[in-house]
Amino acid sequence: MAGLCDSLPVFLCKFPAFSDASIRAVRKTVDDGFKGLVRSYVNAIDAMVQPLQWFLNYLERLFVTSPWPVILIILLAIVYFASRNTKIVIGTAASMLVIGMLALWNDTMVTLAMVTVCTLIAIVIGIPIGIAMARSDRVQGFINPVLDVMQTMPSFVYLIPVVMIFGIGKVPGLIAVVIYAVPPMIRLTNLGIRLVDKEVLEAADAFGSSAWQKLKNVQMPLALPTIMAGINQTIMMSLAMVVVASMVGVGGLGKNVLQAINNQFFTVGFLNGFALVAIAIIFDRTSQAYGRRLQKHSEVIHG
Repeated sequence: MAGLCDSLPVFLCKFPAFSDASIRAVRKTVDDGFKGLVRSYVNAIDAMVQPLQWFLNYLERLFVTSPWPVILIILLAIVYFASRNTKIVIGTAASMLVIGMLALWNDTMVTLAMVTVCTLIAIVIGIPIGIAMARSDRVQGFINPVLDVMQTMPSFVYLIPVVMIFGIGKVPGLIAVVIYAVPPMIRLTNLGIRLVDKEVLEAADAFGSSAWQKLKNVQMPLALPTIMAGINQTIMMSLAMVVVASMVGVGGLGKNVLQAINNQFFTVGFLNGFALVAIAIIFDRTSQAYGRRLQKHSEVIHG
């Protein structure tokens, strides 16, 4: 049976496109130019990321070499003081004990170190950008499309430019995780500040507060529950990206999951996936409980 295009002009059925030779030439020019630029600034790039390497190595060494009861007690104390919920503390203790009995303690500590560093960097980057967006519609209009690209781009694509610039290792994986996980921190900081009641801001203006005083004493405290939701999402996305980042040298649970996929080890993949899920649930429940406490606190003060 003849197709419709058999009876139509060629230009209607074949989309006009650049030739393969032209596309190859452009691609080669861009790739060669990018590689040349990276080679020109390789020493500056190495010096810039060296503190990240030191901090990550230090935290990883601290978590792995410290006695496991000490790490467990500190973790349970953090969970309790953040959530004030005994059930969450018991669940955390049970999950971490199961992880230890499955011989995944050290890998879990490596992953915790990576997620901790990524979350701290995302907070340091995301909160100032979110504040700038909240204070200027023009800045928000410029940054929103960038965040859209960052959130919709396939996670594997982040690894290409990161590896080209920084090579293979822990720091490239860390940077890729931060790029993937920082958008919620920026968006929810912006949203939280913009949702602060206008009447509260007018009262602050009536008392003669400066822009900095309003931000520090009014907007940030009231926006804190929303910002905590941003931190929660950043942690969740960091954990999700750890497996992908293991392709460029990040160790821990993500590396084990990747090896299980490559070798079709169902049990290994399932157990390491369980450990990742357990960590994600611990962080999620704790940060949500802390956010609810902050919300109640702000309602009591400003209600």
